[in-house]
Amino acid sequence: MKTWLVTGGAGFIGGNFVLGCVANGIRIINLDALTYAGNRDTLASLDDHPGHVFVHGDIADRALVASLLAGQRPDAVINFAAESHVDRSIDGPAAFVQTNVVGTLSLLEAVRDYWRSLPGAMADAFRFLHVSTDEVYGSLGATGKFTEDTPFAPNSPYSASKAASDHLVRAFHHTYGLPVLTTNCSNNYGPYQFPEKLIPLIIARALAGEPLPIYGDGTNVRDWLHVADHCAAIHAVLEGGRVGGTYNVGGDAEMQNIEVVAAICSLLDARRPRADGVSRSSQVTYVADRPGHDRRYAIDASKLKRELGWRPQRTFGAGIAETVDWYLQNQDWVRRVLDGSYRLERIGAAA
Repeated sequence: MKTWLVTGGAGFIGGNFVLGCVANGIRIINLDALTYAGNRDTLASLDDHPGHVFVHGDIADRALVASLLAGQRPDAVINFAAESHVDRSIDGPAAFVQTNVVGTLSLLEAVRDYWRSLPGAMADAFRFLHVSTDEVYGSLGATGKFTEDTPFAPNSPYSASKAASDHLVRAFHHTYGLPVLTTNCSNNYGPYQFPEKLIPLIIARALAGEPLPIYGDGTNVRDWLHVADHCAAIHAVLEGGRVGGTYNVGGDAEMQNIEVVAAICSLLDARRPRADGVSRSSQVTYVADRPGHDRRYAIDASKLKRELGWRPQRTFGAGIAETVDWYLQNQDWVRRVLDGSYRLERIGAAA
């Protein structure tokens, strides 16, 4: 049985990844600091499961990480642990530097020392996979896509901290020989996403009859990737990616923010109509734009498709319908994760 150490495995993408791994017979050591966006409720089905060991802790705690590595002897480390919300990085950038830069550095140092201790065959097979974002590349104009060779040009404290972590991962490969892999993904959506992000936020506010805030003119473009497709891409890169390589992961689903909101409203109108019969699109309201809001992201994932045979399996239409249904069926989960520190309000409004 494979054993993998997953950091940030109680978060949105990490939680989905862990659930899938355990279901497929991979033993997971799950290290998570359980900040506001890390929720044990996501992992409730794994309570008492022999294939899942949960550890409450921080990737910056080098002694803890070292003890886990020595005691559990993982075949790979997958790093999801990160502060990830652009709006929060506007209000408090220091936390992003602490987790995404300092924490990643500490994790890399512990993993390097563990890898050096492994016998030949285990050392050769070992991998460290770092999960990152397309936001490190900055903003696109009306045409073009990000490739793995696009220069970094981060525009928010969040994306700057992730760019720094990507550089550290690359440096540990070139300096120490650590067998690393990096993935840079587009905007994820799907089950278990904390309700501060666009899609679950719009669902929650629409159901509550509250205004649906759209930044600026609503035409900012993102490439949307269902989290299950992202998890499949990570598996593909772990199993067959070239050591030291970077792989872009995109959903082939460019959408304007206002189009995403319109799709959600249409689905909710059909599944959970308002008592007055009015479309939930009437709740849309335009608000001051996010400071430094990147205009467009688009991912060229042709390297991943060509080298490893991965392709997204869900269209945006199918994926967003599945996602809306999941949130409608799991309102108890939403209520539990909203612990009082966040109440669907806007954050990061002022530079």
